[in-house]
Amino acid sequence: MIMKIISALLVAMIFFLQSAASPRTAPATVFLEELTWTELQGEIAAGKTIIIIPIGGTEQNGPDMVLGKHNVRVKLLAEKIATKLGNALVAPVIAYVPEGNINPPTAHMRFPGTITIPDETFEKTLESAARSFKLHGFKDIVFLGDHGGYQADIRLVANKLNQEWAASNIRVSAPAEYYQTTQKQYVEALKAKGFSMTEIGTHAGLADTSLMLALDPNQVRLSNLQTSHKKLTGADGVYGDDPSKANAALGQLGVELIVSNTVSAIQKASQRPSPGRSVRS
Repeated sequence: MIMKIISALLVAMIFFLQSAASPRTAPATVFLEELTWTELQGEIAAGKTIIIIPIGGTEQNGPDMVLGKHNVRVKLLAEKIATKLGNALVAPVIAYVPEGNINPPTAHMRFPGTITIPDETFEKTLESAARSFKLHGFKDIVFLGDHGGYQADIRLVANKLNQEWAASNIRVSAPAEYYQTTQKQYVEALKAKGFSMTEIGTHAGLADTSLMLALDPNQVRLSNLQTSHKKLTGADGVYGDDPSKANAALGQLGVELIVSNTVSAIQKASQRPSPGRSVRS
């Protein structure tokens, strides 16, 4: 009987020692919602202290692209950005954002499927998410906004929290480079390919459609791409001459610019001054 007990204890001890000696296998994902809480705790302890909060929007994108364009795009780009950073994870996409008035309907609310919420509700959602991540040990909280209409909102929340947390080591950023790249460098890259600004478009046009073709072509209705869109009037939700000229190669130009510029911006924002080092003017 005693020998059986000793034998069982030895087996248990060997199992424990083998488990302790085994290296921790990092989960093969950067998405927070694909982790267990213990896996997440381990990731944070291992140095993944940047959390990216991707912000999309549910709105009309013409007859050629799905209503969830912003949500799909920001999630896929956030994944690429987090992977390149190496010390970042990606929170669930925020899909409910300000999109205009309901009565009377304005902006994209004139089209079926667009969902809007008040600015104050949106800002409180961002603030609560940031407070949650601060509680759980993240040091850098990044708002990544894919839509132009709420850029001021995300900056406002970031500034508010940074003021409140000034005495701590926690920082909130809303890198303007992410959205501005789609409006500036990406546009310039398309112009260099010979496209005019009216061809490039400002919403659901060649630029927008090319980005989606590069990231997830299943979100584009290729059979609907045509040259009969109402030019720059937005009558069918497209602001641009000819989305049918869009292709994945053009979109990849934008993807690479967005990822590179945003990674640099986040790395810069996550830098902290060395302890005890004075700053000279």
